[in-house]
Amino acid sequence: MFDVLVIGAGHAGIEACMAASRMNKKTCIVTLNIDMAGSMPCNPSIGGPAKGIVVREIDALGGLMPIVADKTALQFKMLNTTKGPGVWSMRVQSDKEAYKKEMKKVLLNTPNLTVIEKAVHSVLIEDGKAKGVLCTDGTKIESKTVVLTTGTYMTSTILRGHTATSSGPEDQITVNTLSQSLRDAGIKTFRLKTGTPARVLTDSIDFSKTEPQPGTNEFLRFSQTTKKEDVLPFEQQSVCHLIYTQPETHKIINEHLTDSAMYSGLVKGVGPRYCPSIEDKLVRFADKERHQLFLEPESKSLDTTYIQGFSTSMPIEVQENMVHSLPGLENCVIKKYAYAIEYDAIDPLQMKPSMENKVVENLFTAGQVNGTSGYEEAAGQGLMAGANAALKIDGKEPFVLRRDEAYIGVMIDDLTTKGTNEPYRLLTSRAEYRLLLRHDNAEQRLLKKGYEIGLVSEQRYQNFVKEQEEIEKAKEQLSEVHIKPSQQVDEYLQNLGFESLSRGCSELELIKRPKVTIKGLSSITGVEFDDEINKAIEIEVKYKGYIDKAKRDAQHLQKMDEVRLPKDLDYEHMDNLSLEARQKLSQIQPMTLGQASRISGINPSDIAILAIYVKK
Repeated sequence: MFDVLVIGAGHAGIEACMAASRMNKKTCIVTLNIDMAGSMPCNPSIGGPAKGIVVREIDALGGLMPIVADKTALQFKMLNTTKGPGVWSMRVQSDKEAYKKEMKKVLLNTPNLTVIEKAVHSVLIEDGKAKGVLCTDGTKIESKTVVLTTGTYMTSTILRGHTATSSGPEDQITVNTLSQSLRDAGIKTFRLKTGTPARVLTDSIDFSKTEPQPGTNEFLRFSQTTKKEDVLPFEQQSVCHLIYTQPETHKIINEHLTDSAMYSGLVKGVGPRYCPSIEDKLVRFADKERHQLFLEPESKSLDTTYIQGFSTSMPIEVQENMVHSLPGLENCVIKKYAYAIEYDAIDPLQMKPSMENKVVENLFTAGQVNGTSGYEEAAGQGLMAGANAALKIDGKEPFVLRRDEAYIGVMIDDLTTKGTNEPYRLLTSRAEYRLLLRHDNAEQRLLKKGYEIGLVSEQRYQNFVKEQEEIEKAKEQLSEVHIKPSQQVDEYLQNLGFESLSRGCSELELIKRPKVTIKGLSSITGVEFDDEINKAIEIEVKYKGYIDKAKRDAQHLQKMDEVRLPKDLDYEHMDNLSLEARQKLSQIQPMTLGQASRISGINPSDIAILAIYVKK
């Protein structure tokens, strides 16, 4: 008998079991193959726009992904640095083999965690409650709560051309009985599709025909616990390469569109809008003469390169011609061919904001099985599901993050209020308070919350408190540094495009100006701190007006989210509600007035009526 049982050791499953075990729950993770824990069947990278901030949030909540991503990264890169800090985001090129090995090592050596290698046949459900799982070999494993993180392994089918093969990603087995056991319990499932590009032998590529894409030459990290000596030095980091599709590439694809599984009628599931196959790009963006592709190394232990942006479900012989039409790949050797994969996902509208299923009590779901795409989205959900499963056992309130508190909160709110009919991907544009949800302030937003529920250690929390005190002391020191007009100050300001200083002011006031930095003024003032403190203060000071406005806007949302909706509200017979509002509210059963207001099709007049009923 376990407290928390996790099905699947992908990115969601790993964070779920690690969170539960950190919260001192007797935890079990059941996986088909422990050697595949944390596998990257698609792109060998962690992070990216919005996603990189999710990884920082996972770190602030004590998660594992950021630590292992730092330790096994081949390249570190900060994206969107020419824009404002609200969209800065880090991405690492990962060593996918080293990443898996490190994840396996951690899982096998974590206190309170048991690893079992078996295939799950079905979830054991009695009286509407999850009680454990039945494995395909007849073994029963009992548990107080179950966290389902099966990714793309439920009734999955590999698709190439006109051929469909029952299989999971990377030639792993699929389980065809699990999703049926969920449907038998009243849980809705639907088909989704994703895909992956071909891999080619690195030493068969002519890199002279490509554009090198190096990383960022500074100390970057996802985890605040990572030290400089823990990461690969910049001069040893790998270089990615940029190429473009050619007219010949487009000609081959267009001539064979009906051979693609996507256009032959074989694919039934909906594919990802923001990571489409190359044939889908050509159809949707027919006016574009070329599409960019990135050549990315997969691992130091593998002589393979991943063709980012070249996902396809074409037959093998067509793929050969497509790949060989690309610059630098004319004579390359294809090691692994691209494919599409279809799988069963669960309707996320049947999920509570705590990640618990509304139909089956004590069943939590996380990751791609909830209709999302991406390792980072999966890991963020897994952490929340594992934490809430542990809290449920203790009879405590669920741990739910608001939209103004985390990208993880945005994602879960989107899934539980809007649902999805295609693989959901986090984007910075989905977050209305993205200036509050920055790469640099994840700890300020979330670390205390993680500490309070047992996700973050005492030592980590005390280190954080000390760091915050240092930032406050630094701000106080800057406010006391008085800068008078002088030739040196004037020269510094004029070089940045500003007029001479007309009156004296504090250094804290002067760094409000764009491009003026603490480091830049250090030769004048003699005051300087480490880079992280400098950056934290500069962002806070330069964007204070915008940040304060975003906080005021968020307070309105917070007030609505504090109004709880009774579980027994009869929306169908509520006078003056629109028909669509009655149907949507009855289906989704929102937990707060704020959540109700974000359901598509619910109008402000419906919310006003609902607010009156709640007051009564």
